[in-house]
Amino acid sequence: MSHHCSGMDRRTFVRSTLTLAAMHVVAPSILRSQQPTPAVAFKDLRKGVGLFTGRGGTIGWYIDKDALVVVDTQMPETAPACLAGLAERTPRSIDLLINSHHHFDHTGGNGVFKPKTKRILAHANVPALQKAAAERMNRLEGQVYATEIYEKDWKEELGKETVHLHYWGSAHTNGDSIIHFEKANVVHTGDLVFNRVAPVIDTQGGSSVENWIVVLERLHKDLSDDTIFIFGHGSEANGVTGKRADLLAMRDYLTALLQFVRKGVQAGLNIDSLATASSLPGFEAYAAGNLVDRFRGGIRQTYQQLVPAAR
Repeated sequence: MSHHCSGMDRRTFVRSTLTLAAMHVVAPSILRSQQPTPAVAFKDLRKGVGLFTGRGGTIGWYIDKDALVVVDTQMPETAPACLAGLAERTPRSIDLLINSHHHFDHTGGNGVFKPKTKRILAHANVPALQKAAAERMNRLEGQVYATEIYEKDWKEELGKETVHLHYWGSAHTNGDSIIHFEKANVVHTGDLVFNRVAPVIDTQGGSSVENWIVVLERLHKDLSDDTIFIFGHGSEANGVTGKRADLLAMRDYLTALLQFVRKGVQAGLNIDSLATASSLPGFEAYAAGNLVDRFRGGIRQTYQQLVPAAR
């Protein structure tokens, strides 16, 4: 049975997602007390690959009679609903769980998934980044880390699908995996793409806005117009799936942000002055409503990358 987002479900999901953007600096007890029960939904995409939306980063999955692969685990509150929905679709335990990167809205459900999971895979930098972030949040208890890691490239046949992971350097963090389901030609980008909304930029987690732009251009070049992309987050209007053009929209936003901050630095403006901006010209929707704080946080994070002494 396939469940699709209604308009209200989508609005509820987006509100939950936006609220969680800065979760690595918000106490978990506060997050839980302020969040309504999230709407959850499954969506089939192509050749056994689909997605799950709830609270936090989008979960991807692949199912056939011989394999169950899952990308990311969201939060402890929504992970059980994802597990239950997967169980409706297949009797298999999870052959492989992939964490696209270390952020809690992508790894927070690892503990829920663990009893049903054979292997957890992530880039080599992810366990240390996850532990450091958990320490800062006073959330070390209950962390579940990858049982397998890779450095630059990982590929394996799982059921009828070929799953291929790439790491192309610092971008959103210093542990971002690009996950390509090659037969279905579906790519999970993790948080390399926030579709038409201001992204979280995590300098402390190894982000590089400059290389993030390079990674998006390389991904656009290497894939085709037929590729379906699953994004970590997206706007209400544009959602969490898309095409190659959406990669360039993300690149263009990051390029404009980098140019804005670089010009400010060259003009001698300090970080506080720059962070009073309310949007970037041509990208006003990215900072609309309650996204303005995340946008301004992105200015600060980018400034710290260009002026390391500001960290």
